[in-house]
Amino acid sequence: MSLMFVLMVVVFVLGYTAIALEHPLKVDKAASALIIGSLCWVVYILGAEEILSLDFSPAWKLFTSTHGGAHGDHAIHEFIVESEIIHHFGEISEILFFLLGAMTIVEVVDQNQGFKVITDRIKTTKKVKLLWILSFLTFFMSALLDNLTTTIVLVALLRKLIDDKETRWLFASMVVLAANAGGAWSPIGDVTTIMLWIGGQVTTLKIIEGVMLPSLVCMVVPLTIVSLRMKGDVTRPELTDNRADYTTASQRVFMLVIGLAGLLSVPVFKTVTHLPPYMGMLLALGIIWVISEIMLKDESKEMQSKLKVTAILNKVDIPTVLFFLGVLSAVAALQSAGHLTLLAQYLDEKLGNVYLIDLAIGVLSSIVDNVPLVAGAMGMYPIDEAGANGYMAHFVQDGLFWEFLAYTAGTGGSILIIGSAAGVAAMGLEKIDFIWYLKRISWLAIAGYLAGAACYYLIGGMFLH
Repeated sequence: MSLMFVLMVVVFVLGYTAIALEHPLKVDKAASALIIGSLCWVVYILGAEEILSLDFSPAWKLFTSTHGGAHGDHAIHEFIVESEIIHHFGEISEILFFLLGAMTIVEVVDQNQGFKVITDRIKTTKKVKLLWILSFLTFFMSALLDNLTTTIVLVALLRKLIDDKETRWLFASMVVLAANAGGAWSPIGDVTTIMLWIGGQVTTLKIIEGVMLPSLVCMVVPLTIVSLRMKGDVTRPELTDNRADYTTASQRVFMLVIGLAGLLSVPVFKTVTHLPPYMGMLLALGIIWVISEIMLKDESKEMQSKLKVTAILNKVDIPTVLFFLGVLSAVAALQSAGHLTLLAQYLDEKLGNVYLIDLAIGVLSSIVDNVPLVAGAMGMYPIDEAGANGYMAHFVQDGLFWEFLAYTAGTGGSILIIGSAAGVAAMGLEKIDFIWYLKRISWLAIAGYLAGAACYYLIGGMFLH
């Protein structure tokens, strides 16, 4: 085994540890992520000759086959710098621009006090009742929008409903669990289900039919456990002078409606145009921006300084976006070099059971981003022709393997706070501590994950296939 190949893993593990220990080290996780995101590629290109000679990288095999068996320093440089980095950073930028657009739209609605329309209608202060209302709201919103956008919206809502930081962290964590569960059964609810849907592994009605109930169980089990231990009321935050009503009721309703309409238009835009979701999100942001400018043209300078989108952009959480960039960049390097392919092959050889492979991928998705893991599985297991018998029958379109993969990859990321886009967004927005989540939420996520998997095995595996 190549020393540089192993060194890439060591760099990733050390960086991951620094991210997990963000608070004890007092180093922002975005800084650690950017370092490993860059260093993984540095180690990769410095040791490229020996790393690629191991023949673990499917991307390198494809590159050499399409370039007439290219080899040597020039070919390696062209492969990594001009092909792989541009390819992976193109995919990463789609996520980052989507995230930036969604966060900005939510912030615009928030600054215009749009969420007050909803919070004013949630009268209950009972912790348990509020938790169930918000969890089910998250579950179904996540299926309609996606788990990332829904989490951003709900965390913004929580700030208006709960004053105590520890209680808000708990509610935000349960929102992450509900958002990931809600995204798993919808073809547009999570990046991985979108990939499987576009790739033809699953179809809309079948994924809803097969995965909705296990996903609901995945949310309800931890929700029930928390409810049995939770007592008392939440304390609403007091409005300070600068947070008092400074917008009219009609303005608040209007901004909430166009904000949610903008977010909801993204899956429709993608379906109609077949363009990436981030382009729909940026279009929605641009339209909302223009509407906001027109509305504010006759307002006072004080109101303009508070509500203009250019001012609101200063409030958008850029460190979270940079954290995404670093982590996804590091994972992309491991994918390009062949580490993830090697891992997928190991799982196939050692487990050899579709349920166990999918469960393992789900758990791994809490550590390594689920997108390349699902991409690796899609590459390893091509869709088998209908009519296949025995083990291979699980790999036909809407086969057991693909449906269960949608569930495990979608919900397994909840086990760790940085295991899903929703978790990372909540962590960035609420500054949730990694170790706090690990101690208090991870075991709940595991309980829900296994309960939903058992539900799929008993109902989906036995009766739907």
